[in-house]
Amino acid sequence: MAGVSSESLTTALGQLEASLPTASLSLAQELFSILAVLDSSAGLRRSLTDPSRTGAEKSALVAALVKGKVSADAAAIVGRLAAARWSDARDLGDALETLAATVVIAVAENRSASVSSGNSVSGLDALASLENELFSFTQAVDSSHEVQRALVEPQAGESAKAELAFRLVPEASEESKVLIRQAVVNPRGLKTVKLIERFANLAAARQQRWIAEVTVSRPLDAAQLERLQRGLNSLYGRELNFNVRVDRAIIGGVRVRVGDEVVDASVLARLGELRRQLAG
Repeated sequence: MAGVSSESLTTALGQLEASLPTASLSLAQELFSILAVLDSSAGLRRSLTDPSRTGAEKSALVAALVKGKVSADAAAIVGRLAAARWSDARDLGDALETLAATVVIAVAENRSASVSSGNSVSGLDALASLENELFSFTQAVDSSHEVQRALVEPQAGESAKAELAFRLVPEASEESKVLIRQAVVNPRGLKTVKLIERFANLAAARQQRWIAEVTVSRPLDAAQLERLQRGLNSLYGRELNFNVRVDRAIIGGVRVRVGDEVVDASVLARLGELRRQLAG
């Protein structure tokens, strides 16, 4: 996906972010069910990506399609997607698949599961667990030609395929099962393990939101590090994991990367900005 489609997906993910703290697996399942409808009708996909139609017209078409069948949240998400611009009709379905998987991953991230020590699992740990479960599934499939054949057997029903898949990872979380079932029953032209790998990559990317890569010009003492951690945890609303490294090239200040966001308060950055102002 590139160009205008990539921009539309980025916008859609940004809009989705606000609803992820309270998202549920049922929302993801609704989005996957709408995806199945889109995949079953080339005419519908063309209508929803027709550049001659206005965004409002395409949103109205979605509203009529899903009225009374899914939640208002699901309808709104798909309506916004349809209103955006797409380079190719398939890109709309790919984007919807990404949003649905992101909802599942966020549900895992938000879940605080009890462990034997009595402590809770952090969002970072939950995401790592989800990624590991998906990896275990791909390993189990790759290690058995019989399983590979069974998962693509045209005579086998969706329930039978899903049941087989779940037996490969009996301890998998509900979030993993939703993604595994989707990859098994609707791989959308991909091998099941390739789609699972795509889902795992989304989980890995979301893990980066929990890791603060901090670069400083000189080592921080314990008090300075504590203040920095407290401030960044408050800024991002979660307990971040900190990786701190010293780079004297930044001269002074601090540079922080959390996921795709960069907070650069270094002297080097300020000098660069000053040079741009003088040149412009």
